[in-house]
Amino acid sequence: MSPFLRLSGQGLAIKLLYFIFILFSVIFGASSFAATPAELKGNVNSIELYIPKLGVYSGRTLEKEKLNLILDELSVYEFASTIHAPYFAADPNYPESLQVDTACMGEREFTLMNESIALANRIGAGVVVLHPGRIGPDREMAFSSMVENLKVLASTAEDQGVMLGLENKEGTDPYNLCCKAEELARAVEAVNSGSMKATFDIGHANLTCGGDPEKLRTFLETLKEHVVHLHVHDNGGKWTEMYDGDEHRAPGNGCVDFSVLNMLSGYRGVYNFEVFSMEDVLQGKKTLENVLKL
Repeated sequence: MSPFLRLSGQGLAIKLLYFIFILFSVIFGASSFAATPAELKGNVNSIELYIPKLGVYSGRTLEKEKLNLILDELSVYEFASTIHAPYFAADPNYPESLQVDTACMGEREFTLMNESIALANRIGAGVVVLHPGRIGPDREMAFSSMVENLKVLASTAEDQGVMLGLENKEGTDPYNLCCKAEELARAVEAVNSGSMKATFDIGHANLTCGGDPEKLRTFLETLKEHVVHLHVHDNGGKWTEMYDGDEHRAPGNGCVDFSVLNMLSGYRGVYNFEVFSMEDVLQGKKTLENVLKL
């Protein structure tokens, strides 16, 4: 069955909008915590629904009425969409009930991830972003466990006509899997599903590469055949006390060499600005327009 036929009516309409965008233009997007939909409209064409910060969970329970109110508001603006699923975070402000380590998943974690996949099906989201797992006492055991869990999620995504994008994490946190391009590519290839590829987070990659533009270029060269989604933000290329250096600055306010994105000549997905304000979105958009020569 075609993936389109697995989508809901609303999802099919938005999915078609997404593909119209990618056929005819570069798609700039922003994470839902950057600004309100009203502020974003006219400046970006896509919004990434960041599930941990949407306020639609009470503990572990998805509050469908709250979610429906958000989706009703979004429908007015006709954004294309992507989704960021729950993940593991050491940040004390991150909801404990939404912690998901993809290397160590039980029924609760699968339920959370499946709810994000079902939402993507419902609204026709282009990609669901997933984080890789955490390294336990045995790295290879953690990697193998993550791959097996991702295979289950990819099967669910395939059934619902949804694409998953496994994101590279920052190498300044030594407990992250898939910081290096080789390991992320290995994970995608081990899952071996048409419904799971890679989200290239250029800010995370810059930290892993120590702010070295040539290393960043090599990183993307290794990963580029798998990339279906982009996270765009800036940093200083080194560890700091604030989020291990993962500061999510506006593009242009750090040392990331965004010109490497020109290596993705056939890319037709979203350039999602994962930043914290409308001002940062606008600066990011200006930076990429200059780099991509739009």
